[in-house]
Amino acid sequence: MKLFKSLLVAPATLGLLAPMSATANEVTINDFNAAEEIAVTNSRLDGLEARFNNLEAGSFSETTTASFGSTFYVGSVDEGADDGVTTFTYDFALDLRTTFTGEDSLDVAIIGGNADATAVDDAMGGDGTDDDMLVLDGISYTFPLGGFTVIAGDGVGVDDLNTGACAYSAFTDVISDCGTSSVGGEADSAVALSYDFGNGFTAAGGIGFATEDTGILSDEDESTIGLEAAYTADTYGISFAYTDNDEAAGDTTFYSIQAAYTPDAPYSVSAGYEFDDDDASSLFLGVTTEVGPGSLSVGLSTQELADDHEDNYMYEAAYSYAVNDGMTVTPGVFIIEDAADDEFGMVVTTSFSF
Repeated sequence: MKLFKSLLVAPATLGLLAPMSATANEVTINDFNAAEEIAVTNSRLDGLEARFNNLEAGSFSETTTASFGSTFYVGSVDEGADDGVTTFTYDFALDLRTTFTGEDSLDVAIIGGNADATAVDDAMGGDGTDDDMLVLDGISYTFPLGGFTVIAGDGVGVDDLNTGACAYSAFTDVISDCGTSSVGGEADSAVALSYDFGNGFTAAGGIGFATEDTGILSDEDESTIGLEAAYTADTYGISFAYTDNDEAAGDTTFYSIQAAYTPDAPYSVSAGYEFDDDDASSLFLGVTTEVGPGSLSVGLSTQELADDHEDNYMYEAAYSYAVNDGMTVTPGVFIIEDAADDEFGMVVTTSFSF
């Protein structure tokens, strides 16, 4: 603003001091007081600067940041005699983050798009809303408390602060989280906390609530309790998670194990195993390795907890490469086994972050 003020004052001053030609209706330079004119100009600029500063201060907090992301999904899923059709869908996400102390964080997630309406999206798990509308997907507050990290809010899971031990770059939603999809339960909002012991060991836990209208910890509330213990070293990690999910059909307890091996070589191996108190189980194995300018991921997993894993597996392979810092293209294929007809999908995702 000082430079702007100087640029305006300098021409005015030069104009006042420049020789003027006498004309019939001219005024002489003696009629002007240069110091007075400059003072008036400065006063007006000071007022303009004050208005500008007030507008700038009230428009956006300097501690608030925004990040944006969108993914396009183009592909088809064939099932038996059904050749499927090629579809195009998309999702969009806006994340806002504000800190008040430098150690805390208020986060707001907004999503939109139509990526929940096709067979492709069933496998890929894209976010979507009705009529392509933007909706509030979650709001949370994270803060330190006596050596712990605490998060609370809507759209928070009891596992949001879990360390985990999954290094696999999943292509489909089924194989995400290294196949341990029951960690976190069905909670719609939660309070969770974690503690880092500083020697590789971490602990986390939380309690979640399924709906807001039944109240918190009431007899009608379908609450979820989750606990995790994890150890992370330079080249490997392992985690154990316990989830007690109070569902309408009855309580179910899940036990989940993740392990990852990440050596200096350009690859990683991840595994997951999960079982419940009814002796149903699922398993996962995946490898991610660098190939050329991108990375190749190959994985297999059971689709859900089951006593018998026959005809219950899913396989995927995908190659992901960054076109630039804000754009990543990932073509991939997957097979979902079914007792009647297996599903075969071919999808290309294009993800943007900005």
